[in-house]
Amino acid sequence: MITLYAKATSNGRKASIMLEETGLSYQVRPMALERKEQKEAWFLEMNPNGRIPVITDDDGPGGAPVTVFESGAILIYLAEKSGRLLPTGPRDRARVMEWLFFVSSHLTFGAMQVHWLARLRDAGEAHPDLDTWQEENARIYGVLDQGLADCPYLGGEDYSIADIAAYPWVYRWEMQGIDMDGVPRLKSWFAAVGARDAVIAGLGVPPREDGL
Repeated sequence: MITLYAKATSNGRKASIMLEETGLSYQVRPMALERKEQKEAWFLEMNPNGRIPVITDDDGPGGAPVTVFESGAILIYLAEKSGRLLPTGPRDRARVMEWLFFVSSHLTFGAMQVHWLARLRDAGEAHPDLDTWQEENARIYGVLDQGLADCPYLGGEDYSIADIAAYPWVYRWEMQGIDMDGVPRLKSWFAAVGARDAVIAGLGVPPREDGL
Protein backbone atom coordinates (compact mmCIF):
# COMPACT_ATOMS: atom_id res chain seq x y z
CA MET A 1 0.00 0.00 0.00
CA ILE A 2 1.16 3.53 -0.80
CA THR A 3 0.62 6.18 1.86
CA LEU A 4 0.54 9.82 0.83
CA TYR A 5 1.49 12.39 3.46
CA ALA A 6 0.16 15.67 2.15
CA LYS A 7 -2.19 18.59 2.23
CA ALA A 8 -4.05 19.87 -0.84
CA THR A 9 -1.44 22.50 -1.66
CA SER A 10 0.02 22.96 -5.12
CA ASN A 11 2.90 20.58 -4.42
CA GLY A 12 0.74 18.10 -2.54
CA ARG A 13 -1.72 17.98 -5.42
CA LYS A 14 1.00 16.86 -7.83
CA ALA A 15 1.23 13.58 -5.93
CA SER A 16 -2.51 13.09 -5.41
CA ILE A 17 -3.32 13.76 -9.07
CA MET A 18 -0.61 11.30 -10.13
CA LEU A 19 -1.94 8.63 -7.80
CA GLU A 20 -5.42 9.14 -9.22
CA GLU A 21 -4.09 8.99 -12.78
CA THR A 22 -2.17 5.75 -12.24
CA GLY A 23 -4.94 3.95 -10.39
CA LEU A 24 -2.45 2.69 -7.82
CA SER A 25 -3.99 1.81 -4.47
CA TYR A 26 -3.20 4.42 -1.82
CA GLN A 27 -4.29 5.93 1.45
CA VAL A 28 -3.87 9.49 2.69
CA ARG A 29 -2.36 10.82 5.89
CA PRO A 30 -3.46 14.49 5.94
CA MET A 31 -0.79 16.80 7.32
CA ALA A 32 -1.60 19.71 9.65
CA LEU A 33 0.82 22.25 8.20
CA GLU A 34 -0.70 25.01 10.32
CA ARG A 35 0.55 23.13 13.40
CA LYS A 36 4.00 22.57 11.83
CA GLU A 37 3.40 18.83 11.87
CA GLN A 38 5.79 18.54 8.93
CA LYS A 39 8.61 19.74 11.22
CA GLU A 40 8.07 17.05 13.84
CA ALA A 41 10.78 14.42 14.34
CA TRP A 42 8.75 11.51 12.97
CA PHE A 43 8.15 13.33 9.69
CA LEU A 44 11.72 14.62 9.41
CA GLU A 45 12.87 11.00 9.45
CA MET A 46 11.03 10.62 6.13
CA ASN A 47 11.92 14.03 4.70
CA PRO A 48 14.72 15.93 6.44
CA ASN A 49 13.62 19.06 4.55
CA GLY A 50 10.32 19.07 6.43
CA ARG A 51 8.06 19.61 3.42
CA ILE A 52 5.15 17.77 1.86
CA PRO A 53 4.42 15.64 -0.09
CA VAL A 54 6.02 12.37 0.94
CA ILE A 55 4.97 8.87 -0.04
CA THR A 56 5.81 5.54 1.49
CA ASP A 57 5.35 2.36 -0.50
CA ASP A 58 5.15 -0.95 1.36
CA ASP A 59 5.79 -2.74 -1.93
CA GLY A 60 8.77 -0.83 -3.28
CA PRO A 61 11.51 -2.07 -5.63
CA GLY A 62 12.24 -5.72 -4.95
CA GLY A 63 9.29 -5.84 -2.57
CA ALA A 64 11.06 -3.76 0.08
CA PRO A 65 9.44 -0.65 1.60
CA VAL A 66 10.58 2.70 0.23
CA THR A 67 10.07 6.36 1.13
CA VAL A 68 10.16 9.10 -1.52
CA PHE A 69 10.12 12.87 -0.96
CA GLU A 70 10.20 15.83 -3.38
CA SER A 71 7.20 16.07 -5.68
CA GLY A 72 9.21 15.61 -8.89
CA ALA A 73 10.87 12.46 -7.56
CA ILE A 74 7.47 11.15 -6.47
CA LEU A 75 6.07 11.70 -9.97
CA ILE A 76 8.97 9.80 -11.55
CA TYR A 77 8.73 6.97 -9.01
CA LEU A 78 5.00 6.52 -9.55
CA ALA A 79 5.38 6.74 -13.32
CA GLU A 80 7.98 4.01 -13.32
CA LYS A 81 6.03 1.85 -10.86
CA SER A 82 2.84 2.09 -12.92
CA GLY A 83 4.43 2.21 -16.37
CA ARG A 84 2.37 5.30 -17.18
CA LEU A 85 2.82 8.98 -18.06
CA LEU A 86 6.58 8.88 -18.67
CA PRO A 87 7.81 7.85 -22.13
CA THR A 88 10.46 5.16 -22.41
CA GLY A 89 11.99 6.42 -25.68
CA PRO A 90 15.07 8.56 -24.98
CA ARG A 91 14.00 11.58 -27.05
CA ASP A 92 10.44 11.75 -25.72
CA ARG A 93 11.57 11.01 -22.18
CA ALA A 94 14.13 13.81 -22.35
CA ARG A 95 11.48 16.31 -23.38
CA VAL A 96 9.20 15.32 -20.52
CA MET A 97 12.13 15.57 -18.10
CA GLU A 98 13.05 19.03 -19.42
CA TRP A 99 9.64 20.38 -18.59
CA LEU A 100 9.35 18.47 -15.33
CA PHE A 101 12.57 20.07 -14.10
CA PHE A 102 11.60 23.50 -15.44
CA VAL A 103 8.29 23.35 -13.60
CA SER A 104 9.84 21.90 -10.44
CA SER A 105 12.35 24.71 -10.22
CA HIS A 106 11.18 27.86 -12.00
CA LEU A 107 7.37 27.64 -11.85
CA THR A 108 7.21 26.12 -8.38
CA PHE A 109 9.61 28.64 -6.84
CA GLY A 110 8.29 31.71 -8.66
CA ALA A 111 4.64 30.99 -7.98
CA MET A 112 5.36 30.09 -4.36
CA GLN A 113 6.96 33.48 -3.76
CA VAL A 114 3.92 35.20 -5.25
CA HIS A 115 1.59 33.13 -3.05
CA TRP A 116 3.39 34.01 0.17
CA LEU A 117 3.72 37.69 -0.66
CA ALA A 118 0.12 37.99 -1.86
CA ARG A 119 -1.07 36.51 1.43
CA LEU A 120 1.01 39.08 3.32
CA ARG A 121 -0.47 41.84 1.16
CA ASP A 122 -4.00 40.62 1.76
CA ALA A 123 -3.31 40.52 5.51
CA GLY A 124 -2.18 44.13 5.42
CA GLU A 125 1.45 43.23 6.11
CA ALA A 126 4.61 44.26 4.30
CA HIS A 127 5.04 42.35 1.02
CA PRO A 128 8.42 43.41 -0.40
CA ASP A 129 9.20 42.61 -4.03
CA LEU A 130 5.74 41.24 -4.83
CA ASP A 131 5.70 43.16 -8.12
CA THR A 132 9.10 41.74 -9.04
CA TRP A 133 8.01 38.18 -8.35
CA GLN A 134 4.75 38.65 -10.23
CA GLU A 135 6.73 39.87 -13.24
CA GLU A 136 9.03 36.86 -13.06
CA ASN A 137 6.10 34.49 -12.64
CA ALA A 138 4.39 36.01 -15.69
CA ARG A 139 7.60 35.44 -17.65
CA ILE A 140 7.55 31.79 -16.62
CA TYR A 141 3.95 31.47 -17.82
CA GLY A 142 5.14 32.85 -21.15
CA VAL A 143 7.80 30.14 -21.35
CA LEU A 144 5.16 27.48 -20.70
CA ASP A 145 2.98 29.01 -23.40
CA GLN A 146 5.88 28.86 -25.85
CA GLY A 147 6.49 25.23 -24.88
CA LEU A 148 3.01 24.44 -26.15
CA ALA A 149 3.57 26.08 -29.54
CA ASP A 150 3.94 22.81 -31.45
CA CYS A 151 2.18 20.25 -29.27
CA PRO A 152 -0.87 19.93 -27.00
CA TYR A 153 1.07 18.99 -23.86
CA LEU A 154 4.31 20.13 -22.27
CA GLY A 155 6.04 16.82 -22.95
CA GLY A 156 4.82 16.53 -26.52
CA GLU A 157 1.81 14.83 -28.05
CA ASP A 158 0.89 12.90 -24.92
CA TYR A 159 -0.15 13.94 -21.43
CA SER A 160 2.62 13.22 -18.92
CA ILE A 161 4.08 13.91 -15.49
CA ALA A 162 5.30 17.28 -16.82
CA ASP A 163 1.68 18.40 -17.14
CA ILE A 164 0.80 17.00 -13.72
CA ALA A 165 3.68 18.95 -12.17
CA ALA A 166 2.57 22.21 -13.76
CA TYR A 167 -1.20 22.07 -13.39
CA PRO A 168 -1.59 22.59 -9.61
CA TRP A 169 0.44 25.81 -9.78
CA VAL A 170 -1.32 27.13 -12.88
CA TYR A 171 -4.58 26.24 -11.10
CA ARG A 172 -3.90 29.22 -8.81
CA TRP A 173 -3.37 31.69 -11.67
CA GLU A 174 -5.95 34.13 -10.35
CA MET A 175 -4.22 34.44 -6.98
CA GLN A 176 -0.96 35.01 -8.85
CA GLY A 177 -2.46 37.87 -10.89
CA ILE A 178 -1.86 36.16 -14.25
CA ASP A 179 -3.71 37.26 -17.40
CA MET A 180 -4.46 33.91 -19.01
CA ASP A 181 -5.69 35.63 -22.17
CA GLY A 182 -2.06 36.64 -22.68
CA VAL A 183 -0.99 32.98 -22.81
CA PRO A 184 -3.69 31.44 -25.05
CA ARG A 185 -1.99 28.10 -25.63
CA LEU A 186 -1.51 27.63 -21.90
CA LYS A 187 -5.11 28.64 -21.34
CA SER A 188 -6.30 25.89 -23.71
CA TRP A 189 -3.94 23.38 -22.08
CA PHE A 190 -5.27 24.36 -18.66
CA ALA A 191 -8.85 23.69 -19.73
CA ALA A 192 -7.97 20.32 -21.25
CA VAL A 193 -5.94 19.08 -18.29
CA GLY A 194 -8.47 20.40 -15.79
CA ALA A 195 -11.26 18.38 -17.43
CA ARG A 196 -9.58 15.05 -16.67
CA ASP A 197 -11.42 12.98 -14.07
CA ALA A 198 -8.22 12.11 -12.20
CA VAL A 199 -7.20 15.77 -12.03
CA ILE A 200 -10.58 16.77 -10.64
CA ALA A 201 -10.40 13.98 -8.04
CA GLY A 202 -6.77 14.66 -7.13
CA LEU A 203 -7.36 18.34 -6.45
CA GLY A 204 -9.53 17.37 -3.49
CA VAL A 205 -7.06 14.99 -1.81
CA PRO A 206 -7.12 15.51 1.08
CA PRO A 207 -10.19 17.78 1.20
CA ARG A 208 -9.69 21.45 2.05
CA GLU A 209 -12.19 23.27 4.23
CA ASP A 210 -11.62 26.54 2.34
CA GLY A 211 -12.40 24.91 -1.01
CA LEU A 212 -9.31 26.44 -2.67
